[in-house]
Amino acid sequence: MNKNKVLIIVAGLIATLTLIYSFTGQDDTAYASTIQKLRDDKDRFMRSSPESPFADSSALYTGLKWFDPDKKYQVKARLVPIENKKMITLPTSDKKTKRYMEYAYAEFKLNGSEHRLLILEIIDMGPYKGTLFLAFGDETSARETYGAGRYLDVKKPRGQNTIVLDFNEAYNPYCAYNDKFSCPFPPTENLLTIPIYAGEKISH
Repeated sequence: MNKNKVLIIVAGLIATLTLIYSFTGQDDTAYASTIQKLRDDKDRFMRSSPESPFADSSALYTGLKWFDPDKKYQVKARLVPIENKKMITLPTSDKKTKRYMEYAYAEFKLNGSEHRLLILEIIDMGPYKGTLFLAFGDETSARETYGAGRYLDVKKPRGQNTIVLDFNEAYNPYCAYNDKFSCPFPPTENLLTIPIYAGEKISH
């Protein structure tokens, strides 16, 4: 193979890698923009909505704090059905309890190891009846993040055996800002033994 052919091949490889990198960068940038928009919307809600936990003390609101978006923490989890579902009771921040129905386990791999979280279904009458609830703690709890755990919104999958868990969207319960709110603590099986450097940090 002559020198010119080698140079052409090398140039082609560089061009291909550059193209792949540019697409990857655009994808990551678009993802980060989507996450940032969600955070901006939540910031506006917290600052101005009458339903905000800061509604009675908006002057104290200084904004929320977040980890930088990281697609590593957007994971595709296997849904493992629970055959004999039972009611479970979670303690709350105001020393009461709240009941949920088991829904399924979400199993996923992160940081080189397998993990499992219990997804619950809300059974109380009201607008949220039948929706899913996921609360978790991790090695950042009471350090970089709220000590009583964080929440993650998930939607019921329709005819699928997988679900996407995006920890970049993890957020603090309202009792992190105002002790007038009652917030359920995560079930013990949802206390992860790894740090989740994603989502909302301790803000106040």
